Amino acid sequence: MQERSGVAPTADELIACAKAMIPTLKQRARQCTSERNVPKESIAEMKAAGFFRILQPKRWGGYEMHPNVFFEVQKALAEGCMSTGWMYGVLGCHPYELALFHDEAQAEVWGEDSSMLVASTYQPVGQVKTVEGGFRLSGHWGFSTGSVHCGWVLLGALVWPNDVPGSGPPDMRTFLLPRSDYTIGEDAWHVFGLQGTGSHDIIVDDVFVPEYRTHRAVDGFLCQNPGQAANDGPLYTLPWAQVFTRSVSTAAFGGAQAAINAGMAIMQDRVSTNTGKASKADPILHAALARAISEKSEMETTLRLTFDELMGYAERGEPIPMQKRAFFTYQSSNVVRRLADLVDDIVKLLGGRAIYMTREIIQPWFDLHAGRAHVAIDPANRTADVIGTLLGEEPSFTFL
Repeated sequence: MQERSGVAPTADELIACAKAMIPTLKQRARQCTSERNVPKESIAEMKAAGFFRILQPKRWGGYEMHPNVFFEVQKALAEGCMSTGWMYGVLGCHPYELALFHDEAQAEVWGEDSSMLVASTYQPVGQVKTVEGGFRLSGHWGFSTGSVHCGWVLLGALVWPNDVPGSGPPDMRTFLLPRSDYTIGEDAWHVFGLQGTGSHDIIVDDVFVPEYRTHRAVDGFLCQNPGQAANDGPLYTLPWAQVFTRSVSTAAFGGAQAAINAGMAIMQDRVSTNTGKASKADPILHAALARAISEKSEMETTLRLTFDELMGYAERGEPIPMQKRAFFTYQSSNVVRRLADLVDDIVKLLGGRAIYMTREIIQPWFDLHAGRAHVAIDPANRTADVIGTLLGEEPSFTFL
């Protein structure tokens, strides 16, 4: 689907287009994995379809759609190739965060090219020095998904009082830098799963970042961001963490669906050479597949209703109760681990057919296990606040 000039596609058109790409992404999956980057052709097709504009403000050529449209597109892409779906989830949600920055920063990124893509790595490892008008930033970050396809990057760092670490509560910020201010290190990204995400290193050597090109974590938590002055639609009043956490868990739905499909295909014609038993008559395998299908559907339904509820609060102009914010991020953080466990139960029942790297079930299985490592979707970081907020306590992990 090519984006029609001046006419935004409908939600149904975007989702249908993403589903139509599944066979092509499956064909490119090995290339994606071996090259450790999503192919340029895939990026170009996703751009042409308008996928990266779903959460982008209308005033910058975006569609400003309900986040569930974004997540449905992501799931479809990930069914074709989980690395591609993961990369899309990360790069595709950045227009949302950029919309929360000061308008001057948005103009720098999108003023000449509204299709510009932005990468990120939020590890708070940057070294910051406060100077007049902004900051000097240096550091070496890992895990910058899709960075080779982007002209800008978002980098995490702590700003300490008087620039002295440990001198008081730090101010967690995200710093926005143009491609001329950093280098990409592609030598470190050698991993067993999600290889194709191209989550490379970012190296910065003492560059100036103006104040307006930073986003304070506390502003995202309080839903009081400078960008809301210009981007005043309900969408941009949501907590940034709710959008991001879901964007790094949703690709797992597509990966799990690909694994279920592959497991079903093996089951159809597998007969054990040792026992003579056919897998399609194995009730234990049937149970594992049925459980995966059922629980995946339950999680999808839960998270879809979550964002309907979040948008309901936003459209009514009401604050979202902290208990709900803590609970929603906890639910989202469990998705990847639960789906990985469900696919484990399928793989171990498929015998020798499922140990060959050529089998289509292997790559999404690896991808699901690799995805569990992301800090934003580690449920251990969420449990205390689920209970604490129910007891009226302030959250300890405020990325929610």
